[in-house]
Amino acid sequence: MSDTSIHLSRRPARHPSAGWADRAAPVDPDRSVPIGTQAWPAFALTGAESDRGSTTLRGRRSECAVLGGLLDGVRGGRSAVLVLRGEAGVGKSALLDYAVASAADLRVVRTAGVEPEMGLAFAGLHQLCGPALDRLGQLPGPQRAALETAFGLQAGPAPDRFLVGLAVLSLLSAAAGERPLVCVVDDAQWLDQASAQVLAFAARRLATESVLLLLAARERGADLRGLPELVVGDLGAVDARELLDSALRWPADDRVRDQIVAETRGNPLALVELPRGLSPAGLAGGFRLPAVLPVPDRIEREFGRRVAGLPAPTRLLLVVAAAEPTGDPALLRRAAGRLGICALAAATPAAEAGLFEFGARVRFRHPLVRAAAYQSASAADRQLAHRALAEAADPQPDPDRRAWHRAQGAPGLDEDAAAGLERSAGLAQARGGLAAAAAFLERAAALTPDPAQRAERALLAAQAKIGAGALDAVPKLLGVAAAGPPDEFRDARVDLLHARLVFVSQPGRDAPPLLLKAARRLEPIDIDLARAAYLDTMNAAMFAGRLGAPGAPGAPGAPGGGTLEVARAARAAPRPSRPLRAPDLLLDGLAARCTEGYAAGLPILRRALSAFGRDVSATDELGWLWPACVAAIQLWDDGQWDALSRRHVSLAHDAGALGELPLALNARAYLELFAGELTAAAALISEARAATEATPGSFAPYGALGLAAWSGREDEAAAATEATIAEVTPRGEGIGITVTEWANAVLYNGLGRYDEALAAAEQARQYPDELGLATWSLVELIEAAARTGQTERATGILRRLAESTSAAGTDWALGIEMRSRALLSGGEFADRLYREAIQRLSRTRVRAELARAHLLYGEWLRRQNRRVDARKELRCSYEMLTAMGIEGFAERARRELLATGETVRKRTAETVGELTAQETEIARLAADGHTNPEIGAKLFLSPRTVEWHLRKVFTKLAIRSRKELREALPARVQTTLPA
Repeated sequence: MSDTSIHLSRRPARHPSAGWADRAAPVDPDRSVPIGTQAWPAFALTGAESDRGSTTLRGRRSECAVLGGLLDGVRGGRSAVLVLRGEAGVGKSALLDYAVASAADLRVVRTAGVEPEMGLAFAGLHQLCGPALDRLGQLPGPQRAALETAFGLQAGPAPDRFLVGLAVLSLLSAAAGERPLVCVVDDAQWLDQASAQVLAFAARRLATESVLLLLAARERGADLRGLPELVVGDLGAVDARELLDSALRWPADDRVRDQIVAETRGNPLALVELPRGLSPAGLAGGFRLPAVLPVPDRIEREFGRRVAGLPAPTRLLLVVAAAEPTGDPALLRRAAGRLGICALAAATPAAEAGLFEFGARVRFRHPLVRAAAYQSASAADRQLAHRALAEAADPQPDPDRRAWHRAQGAPGLDEDAAAGLERSAGLAQARGGLAAAAAFLERAAALTPDPAQRAERALLAAQAKIGAGALDAVPKLLGVAAAGPPDEFRDARVDLLHARLVFVSQPGRDAPPLLLKAARRLEPIDIDLARAAYLDTMNAAMFAGRLGAPGAPGAPGAPGGGTLEVARAARAAPRPSRPLRAPDLLLDGLAARCTEGYAAGLPILRRALSAFGRDVSATDELGWLWPACVAAIQLWDDGQWDALSRRHVSLAHDAGALGELPLALNARAYLELFAGELTAAAALISEARAATEATPGSFAPYGALGLAAWSGREDEAAAATEATIAEVTPRGEGIGITVTEWANAVLYNGLGRYDEALAAAEQARQYPDELGLATWSLVELIEAAARTGQTERATGILRRLAESTSAAGTDWALGIEMRSRALLSGGEFADRLYREAIQRLSRTRVRAELARAHLLYGEWLRRQNRRVDARKELRCSYEMLTAMGIEGFAERARRELLATGETVRKRTAETVGELTAQETEIARLAADGHTNPEIGAKLFLSPRTVEWHLRKVFTKLAIRSRKELREALPARVQTTLPA
């Protein structure tokens, strides 16, 4: 089954969607509850499981099955009540969200208890029933009066609770008479007593009203006793580990992960919130200090007070345990012995205080206890603990951890400790990514007594920090490096890293001149590093684009700001004496492309891409994969674009390179957009947003802009355009402006507003140095010009497009060229061109462009009065575009289908998405020929319930029989569901 996912969410004091609804609103992929009803961020994305064909939360299969059964029961006319009980953060609200999302066909009302309102009688009940008060007239007089008095709608003596309870029961029954009703109450422990009593009264009397009452509470209050309940416990170890992994944005040591799982005891909120509060450098794959944990002041003081009351040997033992995140009891015993402490005896007071466990695994009651124990210790005790751990650690399996503890225990400058850290930095990186290596190197520099050696280590640390996205510490490290004894090579590298820092933190016009200066300075010293710097400069110049060229507003007047100037400098640089490697070929190919034209750069770039992964280390390759993807786009090579962008994301993830990850994710997202996989693109964009937020660098919302354009959502595209322009213009990131212009050209072509598409594409194509985007804009310009009758203009643009497509000769290139030529042709020649375009594009990964080719061919056929042929192409296009979620172009196809005389229901990807997971599974089984009893046996449903679900499926898909199911279901639904 496809990996449909549900988010767990934080809740506000009062659920803003409290009230009645005829159906659940569309679900935002970044949130778990209906769009427009939640203004607080999701805190975790769980994986999905399959149980009886329904979507479930990770580790909550049985709970989701219970809720699904209750929902099926209320659909069948039965009433039920259930109290979900569990501690804070265990996922009760997520289960309520799951129930709401599964009740799309039912009437839903939702509210939450609010602690400050517990003294206000009937406050919670009023919130729950308020939107339904227009039905008060249906109640018997005494009940209506009692409810009106309780809600302050009329004056009078305190109403009888019995009458109020009957009134609520009658109100729920009246509402459910129109459609089965689901009432959801979160934080029921904070309901005022009057509301809790009345709801419990009504709950005990529900029978055949088709009402489901779901309440979530931390504790079972007196008023809710006797109601059916489901205790929601912590996650099991496997599910807890998976949830933690989904929350971690960078590498972490396996043993550290196990320890976090153990100390959080499977509490989903704790599992997700703990890593969100840690920076990449803070976690550093296990080489973190508890002092970096974000501990709320009140809790920190409470735990600190309790730790302070323990005996001195116990406190020191806790410092040792807190400093070692793996929870190894043997290591703790050895370290305690080095300090003259009996670990078992010293642990007893902490265990009796409920703070610490010392058994098969060492663990604190909560990660915050660990942090408090470490933070409350003196610096001398911390150093003592680390030295004991270094002495007790086994040097064979854990040399990096031993080096780390030894360094943390050093009271002053210590060359041996510093050298040990430098030697272990590579091992630390393999275990915890670049952030771990950076932490080692930074500490090594701080401990180094020799000024020259300290400068070298500071330089290495700065480089690792840039890669890890931990930019705040880089200026200080570069200052340490620059303060070392005079050294031309080191000073040139300081210049280069400073320029790279500028580019990573603020990509724009400032970086290319600085990088170019550093590259030229390195030429006589180290030609290999100089060529790497030139490739960096080419990267930066492509980002600066139109705003980096001399003469652009705010651009530097001296050479070095534009892509052409950088390319010329790179071409004039000395050649390496060794055989050319992939980065060398990439630099030469991009430079030749800029200085001598497309044909000159083409063969060199092809050699470069074929060499990637063969003669370059993964660390070096990571820095060159973005320009390599640009080259693949230039070559119209969708296969290489796919492979390189996938590897870019993988390497950035594996290395914990948060400085590179947003770029990698966005590059991959655009491949997915062209492939028509908008859901996959949205997931990548969401991750890129999170990665950007985790670093002090800046990255414009390019992915969100492209997604909005392909989706045909004008409001979202306008917002993303505005945000992009506002961000990139001040810093001189010209490529951002071109992205907005190209995206708007796609958007308006999809919406059929060709004049606006033409204007946007015309602006974007003016800057060919912004490689890739200008060429894409030519494609949009040709379509818009052809549709506005400007054939001559489009013909001139086609000649320019063909310079690259004909030379590239790939199916993607020639498919786009044939499609564009067909727009400007007629008769049998146009027909042949369209068919060749479709044939070629069908062999590529750019499925969205294939769907557009079917659309354009269908539009042309309709204008040739070949309606039967047109319907075939338009129907194909419409189904493809709808399944992809490319709504603007899909609507174009729908209108064309109507013009052929065919009846077609307006059905978007969202309409298809109205099928619940259970409905989708039933529909697939029915499409495969299974009978209702067979389907019921597979899914543990009655044949009557299966029939009821199928009637809803037929209505949603606008079909009349099972024979139409296979055609009506999107192809990817048919292929991803299990047989």
